[in-house]
Amino acid sequence: MAVSDLLSDRSIQSALRTASDSATARKISDGGGLLLDVRPSRVGWWRFRYRIAGVEKMLSLGVYPDVSLREARSRRDDARRLVSNGIDPSKQRQSVRAAELKKALRNKQVAEGRPIEGSFEYLARRWVEEIHRSKVSKGHADRTLVRFENDAFPLLGSRPIAEIDPPELLRCLRLVESRGALETAHRLKDSCGQVFRYAIASGECARNPAADLREALRPVQTKHFAALLEPSAVGKLMVDIAEYRGSAVTRAALMLSPLLLLRPGELRHLEWEWMDETRDVLVLPSRLMKRSIAGKQDGPPHVVPLATQAKEILVQLGSHTRSGKYMFPSLTSSQRCMSENTVRSALRRLGYTNDEMTPHGFRATARTMAAERLGIDPEVIEAQLAHAVGDALGRAYNRTQYLDQRVQLMQRWADYLDELRDKAQQHGVT
Repeated sequence: MAVSDLLSDRSIQSALRTASDSATARKISDGGGLLLDVRPSRVGWWRFRYRIAGVEKMLSLGVYPDVSLREARSRRDDARRLVSNGIDPSKQRQSVRAAELKKALRNKQVAEGRPIEGSFEYLARRWVEEIHRSKVSKGHADRTLVRFENDAFPLLGSRPIAEIDPPELLRCLRLVESRGALETAHRLKDSCGQVFRYAIASGECARNPAADLREALRPVQTKHFAALLEPSAVGKLMVDIAEYRGSAVTRAALMLSPLLLLRPGELRHLEWEWMDETRDVLVLPSRLMKRSIAGKQDGPPHVVPLATQAKEILVQLGSHTRSGKYMFPSLTSSQRCMSENTVRSALRRLGYTNDEMTPHGFRATARTMAAERLGIDPEVIEAQLAHAVGDALGRAYNRTQYLDQRVQLMQRWADYLDELRDKAQQHGVT
């Protein structure tokens, strides 16, 4: 195209003035793919015509005179350079606009104090609300969120989750570990791993950096509930419990703790309506048990066979509390069950420190001694302790199995405790 054929401001203005005389738009070329699309409305649109991957396309460059002839040519030249490098200028423009919109959204979210979409905090909060809360108790989910807010969000919260690598996550966990909170550090790592797995499934990231930190933290030294495991020590404990002179309700709770093998929270919440005297069992609803939300809602009740000794204690207890809801009501109100510290405090009064024996320790005592001293099948003991079974098939199997064996277990265990108590009394244990 000759220089004389190129557009000028005069020729453009002339074309716009006469545009209304035409019923259709017409395109005036400036060369190099630059066109002025003159409309009957006397508006001129700059266009850039190009071909990429064998396909002809058109790119809008603005409206004249807002975009001058000089500026239009500059924009055309920029677009031509992209095409020469194999880049589609239309897609490039879309990418730039998307990035600008994303940046504007991030700035707005920051200004409003909301987590940035795609950030670790954004995905972590979504995981807690959409997944975690449906599987665990409210208290458990709240503690997980507090752990994130205290120890993860300050360092990782605003970071795009796809950019967090193992060393960065480890630096966050090391800060928790450095203050001596080893268990918290491990729990935080596990929770972060679940967030990354959720993000992978959501298409927000490609890998889980927590999986690479399996051996990176110092191990937690597990501390089990204190429990007596020697027959002579257990015999002395039975003598001490029999001689307890406190409240009749507290004494009954103490005496039933080694006979029912319930968790302390389950024991103190026992209700009289759960007692089935025709079968000599307690039937605890699934909601009371230590299970997942689904297990609490849909799981089977937990059956506790009553040994003769346990039934006698419950008969005596009934004369004190059977008119109310709870077997072990609070000392101050029959509308509430006894305090979680009542049995623990009674053990302290008997002279047993927290490092020697705990309310939960009665379960450990039975788990160990019933297997080692009485030769009872550990699976039967586990079923009576209501310990979770790992697979779905096993859970279904344990719903109906071992009940006859558990009846025998509970009576043999109660008889064995009586033998240990009687032997301790005969030997004058004090």
